[in-house]
Amino acid sequence: MSSQTDQQRQILADMGIEVWLSREDPAAVSVALSSDNETALACLRKQVEDCHKCELAKSRTQTVFGSGNAQAELMLIGEAPGAEEDRLGRPFVGKAGKLLDAMLDAIGLDRKQVFICNVLKCRPPNNRDPKSEEVEACSSFLTAQVDILKPEVILALGRYAAHRLLHTEAPVYKLRETSNVLPGTDIPVIVTYHPASLLRNPEQKAQSWRDLCKVRLLLENPRI
Repeated sequence: MSSQTDQQRQILADMGIEVWLSREDPAAVSVALSSDNETALACLRKQVEDCHKCELAKSRTQTVFGSGNAQAELMLIGEAPGAEEDRLGRPFVGKAGKLLDAMLDAIGLDRKQVFICNVLKCRPPNNRDPKSEEVEACSSFLTAQVDILKPEVILALGRYAAHRLLHTEAPVYKLRETSNVLPGTDIPVIVTYHPASLLRNPEQKAQSWRDLCKVRLLLENPRI
């Protein structure tokens, strides 16, 4: 059995998904443990859809799990779904999403090549800031997404993503200037401003462009 499948089995076990082994072949696992990341993500998506760990389950239209390439080398992580995301069930589909598409295009990428998700999988009412208990409730889902994808690079969009990933409360402008690695891994984390912030503060776009250039450089020189 491959190490990837072993790790996926542990992830699913941690989420409470029962794992069945074939009597004919003890090494063969159920479809839930396919080496295909899409299958593992589909199992995790179902867990998110059924989640009622926090009060956001009462006000959401639907969960927003994330979307993109299940084999993506680049994972983008934002804050939380907005009204349009809550309505459509996909991340970054409003004005901020259009800007994000342009940012990806600037470094020669599009949504089909990356995976995009948020720290929270449900929309906070009136687009308020996430509460600490909501971030904690969703924490295991984001961790599982990273574990399944094993991206070469993570781009943290805004302070909530940066703080959750790096276990810090340092401001974005400081985190942008340092070399960051996801704790417990060797995955580099590039921190930049959230697209919604760039819409409000267009003077930050030049700084974000430099962050995107760092992402492009890391993708061209993957970890050994």
